[in-house]
Amino acid sequence: MTDEERASDQQPSIDYRRERVRVETERHRIEGCLTLARDGYRSRVSDVLNASERDFLTLTDVTVTPLEGGPPELHPYLTLARRHIVFAVSAHEDFDG
Repeated sequence: MTDEERASDQQPSIDYRRERVRVETERHRIEGCLTLARDGYRSRVSDVLNASERDFLTLTDVTVTPLEGGPPELHPYLTLARRHIVFAVSAHEDFDG
């Protein structure tokens, strides 16, 4: 198998995009990248937030800031229980990663 064939085997079958989102819980403001389908099913933030079969949201390149003050924490990865989300908005930075 050539290097090119190996690389194409490792490519996902669906094109993905990363969207920067800001989420607030009762105690924290969390900003990170959410991986979404490029088009169609699960291509909107609301699709992921409203997916009843998912209890958790996975974010990458995350900043967690306490709402009551304190230094922000940086994390490469964070999993957040959907039930703790008070609101979520797009942070208007689209990553094509």
